[in-house]
Amino acid sequence: MTVTTMDSNQRALVSAKLAILLFITAEVMFFGGLISSLVVFRSGPDPWLAPGQLRLPLEVTAVNTLVLLVSGVTFHLAYRALKAAQAEKFKKLLTTTAALGILFLAIQGFEWVRLLKFGLTLRASIFGGFFYCLVGTHALHVLGGLIALLWVLRRAWADAYSPEKFLGVEICRIYWFFVAGLWPVIFFLVYL
Repeated sequence: MTVTTMDSNQRALVSAKLAILLFITAEVMFFGGLISSLVVFRSGPDPWLAPGQLRLPLEVTAVNTLVLLVSGVTFHLAYRALKAAQAEKFKKLLTTTAALGILFLAIQGFEWVRLLKFGLTLRASIFGGFFYCLVGTHALHVLGGLIALLWVLRRAWADAYSPEKFLGVEICRIYWFFVAGLWPVIFFLVYL
């Protein structure tokens, strides 16, 4: 019987993956609580949106949803390029991912400013409270992911990663998939 042992890079990768997966599990429970509260209030007897209340920017946010989903695809392609030892392709795709993440947050910020001008505030209604709590919490998570992504990107352009050395990329990718995958659920529940 052959017994294989893990080297220090493999142990670090397994430990880091376990840590990020535990963190994401906690985040799923947190967002599950927020989403459950939203569903309960939305299905209650009081109108969710008062007659004449502003309409959310559905079209812009749908396009913005696509922007975030495409960023997940570009991150996946960047990871595959890294594993295939295509360093320049990896760096370009990772840069594209970061640019799409920045674009997503910029569009969200622009839409929030417009909604605030139209009177949708945290205290305007239960809907306003849930809107900013849920969408805002997600935006903070995207910002956190973007900060990590920019750190990984800076290291990538310094040639710190290789097909054998990719821990930071892997952990950042898992988290980015979480925030990108969570957004369509929030979009569906809040905007539709």
